[in-house]
Amino acid sequence: MIKRFTTLAVALALLGATAAGCGSDSGAKSADGPVDLAKVTLHVGDQKGTGAQALLTAAGLLKDVKYKISWSQFTSGPPILEAINAGSVDIGAVGNAPPVFSAAAGAKIKVVAVDEKGVGGQAIVVPPGSSLRTVADLKGRTVAVAKGSSANFQLLAALKKAGLTFADVKAQYLQPPDALAALSAGKVDAWAIWDPYTAQAQQQVKARILQDGTGLVNGFEFQVAATEALADKGRSAAMRDYLSRIQRAHTWVNSHPADWATTFSKLTGLPGQVTTITVNRAGYKDLKLDADVISREQQVADAFHSAGLIPGAVKIGEFVDPRFNDLLP
Repeated sequence: MIKRFTTLAVALALLGATAAGCGSDSGAKSADGPVDLAKVTLHVGDQKGTGAQALLTAAGLLKDVKYKISWSQFTSGPPILEAINAGSVDIGAVGNAPPVFSAAAGAKIKVVAVDEKGVGGQAIVVPPGSSLRTVADLKGRTVAVAKGSSANFQLLAALKKAGLTFADVKAQYLQPPDALAALSAGKVDAWAIWDPYTAQAQQQVKARILQDGTGLVNGFEFQVAATEALADKGRSAAMRDYLSRIQRAHTWVNSHPADWATTFSKLTGLPGQVTTITVNRAGYKDLKLDADVISREQQVADAFHSAGLIPGAVKIGEFVDPRFNDLLP
């Protein structure tokens, strides 16, 4: 298991080196006038769970990019937002919880786009021989989870529904690679995680889903940008193009799930069974950053605040920049 995961990590590292395309027409427009995109480098944070680079490659949408894209790979959303706040990444996709934690910490970020995916892969999994049958059985047990991730919220919501609090479990904060190894070795009783890691645990460890996110959480995937990058007309123009490509890639995936699963497997090193399960549980619906989205995400922020997991209240609307809403009809 450790060897297999190491192979995957190496494949992801190679994937994340760099990808870019340049065409002869390098001009673009921003709100501040024309931009020479050939002089722009957009730094994008990517993770196995979102696979933006793989997604755009599969959809054939990286062939005519007029600006350079520098890709950086991360294991989950929180490290992406740390990099964005530090200025080393301009934009990246994360789940519903990372922006809440970053906002609570005063990070210089803005949510600039959103899509919603199925939540069947947002799950709490247990080893195949586990005696745990319900979320209530987690009381007093050790649960692995990435702090500040969408799985962190899914765990919080599942516990609340079962009449428990976050303090009723022993949360062990681990990034997905370490958590997978811990679950495999029996060092934790359960793991709160998202696809493709959920599917990976099911296939490689024969883990069992104790509770998924259906009826508990939203399936938001946010594109989050650095405020400094948004203030730069070149990078802002590049982001507009990049987000348009992501949305077109989502449309392509929804109509070519088998092709996407195959390409996702080849580009990331994940087994085909894992990517097929992941794709079939997902599906993309791009949304505008409107009052409904903000209200539903505010519920996430309020839940973390009520549980004492963030230092103060967060007003999600203050961390939203809807300037790219016009990309959608």
